[in-house]
Amino acid sequence: MRLSRSMAEAAARLGHDFTRPELLIEALTHPSMGSTQSNQRLEFLGDRVLGLVISELLLEQDREADEGKLAPRLNALVRKEACAEVAASLGVGDALRMGRSEMLSGGRRKTAILGDAMEAVIAAIYLDGGLEAARHFVITHWAGRIEKARAQAIDAKTALQEWAQARALRPPAYVDLEREGPDHAPVFTVEVRLDNGRAARGRASSKRAAQQMAAEKLLGELEAHG
Repeated sequence: MRLSRSMAEAAARLGHDFTRPELLIEALTHPSMGSTQSNQRLEFLGDRVLGLVISELLLEQDREADEGKLAPRLNALVRKEACAEVAASLGVGDALRMGRSEMLSGGRRKTAILGDAMEAVIAAIYLDGGLEAARHFVITHWAGRIEKARAQAIDAKTALQEWAQARALRPPAYVDLEREGPDHAPVFTVEVRLDNGRAARGRASSKRAAQQMAAEKLLGELEAHG
């Protein structure tokens, strides 16, 4: 199966020589095409591969940090906005196959679509070249972001509290919503709430980490919406 010119150019920018080009075609096919081979399944896999690689890198680079510090960094690096930024830098949007209505509505520049496509591309690289190929790709295109996340790392709960205080709001409230799993491997769901009605949830293996993730998520949403 041959790649179209735009996809061949995208493959060159990605820096991976696909032995199974059909994987890249699938990764760059938006569901609006009405095809059974859209990138949704690859997106699911790519999200996990990205999370694994980034988690390993964070552990290697900061051997002293606990989960409460690592979780917010991981969340910032794997969230849809970060994936979309990498996709945009590589011109992934130009190679996407999508329905006419989606294309006319600016789909090639939409954060959600670019983020999904980037996750799908990571999965395609993983399936085509294995974990080492996927790791190389992620390290290459996330390296600067990883360093920035570490250099600018700040306790998310503290940052959110400072954000609230600066706007004359009461300190954020953290509400325990759920505890799942066995005693040796619990998973906690926590929601952080602000007086202005904004809220976000975090899930982790400790309450502290779940609170940090919730705070980091809410900070990201607040930043995105000004």
